[in-house]
Amino acid sequence: MTVHSVDSALLDTTEFLDHDSDTVRDFVAKALPTGVEGLSDIDRALALYYAVRDGIHYEVYGADLSRHGLKASSTIKRGMGFCVHKSILYAAALRAVGVPSRIYYGDVRNHLASPRLEELMGGKVFTFHSLTTAYLDGKWVRATPVFNKMLCTLYKIKPLDFDGRTDSMYHPFDEDGRRHMEFLRAHGDFDDVPYDMVVDGIRAAHPRLFEGRDTTAKGSLVLDATQA
Repeated sequence: MTVHSVDSALLDTTEFLDHDSDTVRDFVAKALPTGVEGLSDIDRALALYYAVRDGIHYEVYGADLSRHGLKASSTIKRGMGFCVHKSILYAAALRAVGVPSRIYYGDVRNHLASPRLEELMGGKVFTFHSLTTAYLDGKWVRATPVFNKMLCTLYKIKPLDFDGRTDSMYHPFDEDGRRHMEFLRAHGDFDDVPYDMVVDGIRAAHPRLFEGRDTTAKGSLVLDATQA
């Protein structure tokens, strides 16, 4: 792929988008078992999208928000993470196959959080919700490989698909027509993870979510759903 109108640095390895690691390379290879040859950028982006969405479990509880914990390779090794982790992983995987990527952050109002999570978050507004932007077919598109299909079934949320050509962001309503997610404030797109801004921002807005300096409270979104 030839990058025409974007900075080639958007293919670089970074501290967090460590796609030069064996762990990320192996993850990408498994998502693209036939290799990258003969596949378009969109084909590669879609295969990686679903590998991140459904291959990495979405979990807010017990999350590691240390610098090491936010590396793409660390998320693969743990097999879980929430939007911040999974968006970093997807951005790294895209760069690994020659697709420029950035990371987007914004504040959202989530109307369908479990009572326990809402208590820990201090309400329905979640700060620094994260997704990935990819440069495909000559333009930037947004993709949210966050809630895996199994969790969507439990929470009666429509799984987000991605076609590589149009933005894939949270549906505003769930399967029963209830309001789900509203985007309230954009923090913007970033070439790399603005670590202090994001983690300090989450910690300041949601202090009860943290059990330790860089770790969130123990629990399970699956258990929250089944006990609701």
